[in-house]
Amino acid sequence: MTQAAIYAGTFDPITLGHLDVMRRAAAVFGRLVVAVAVHPRKKLWFELEERVAMIRDAASDVSNIEVMPFDGLLVEFARRQRIHVLVRGLRAFSDFEYEFQMALSNRKLAPDVETMFLMTSDAYSYVSSSAVREVAELGGDISLLVPPGVRAALERKLEQRDIL
Repeated sequence: MTQAAIYAGTFDPITLGHLDVMRRAAAVFGRLVVAVAVHPRKKLWFELEERVAMIRDAASDVSNIEVMPFDGLLVEFARRQRIHVLVRGLRAFSDFEYEFQMALSNRKLAPDVETMFLMTSDAYSYVSSSAVREVAELGGDISLLVPPGVRAALERKLEQRDIL
């Protein structure tokens, strides 16, 4: 179990589904780099530093997880890290088409980088960051969807919005 892998995303915010995939991937690989995408074209709720901090906090009990920001092509980041495996989480069949296309594109750009798909546990198959943001914005209980630190960060973010 010495090989390394990358699990990438925007994680805006990290959910218990993301954390489930991270923990399971970390059990398979000796080192798991959680790569947090900058994504300048996407309208994000949290700044890059906030997303990195939330992930570090949520995964602090897993010793072989490293959290790093990245910008640009994921396969180029993987090459710079000398990592040849990308882990992608699948919640439902609807995720597969997009993820399959991305895996084929990445293979074309970097034939030496493989993509490994992990199904999220069925308990989290309905959880997405966008759903979490919507439930939080509408005043719903998100405690079963995100780690406690993320819930607190979302509550602070919503309070700031109310003030503005």
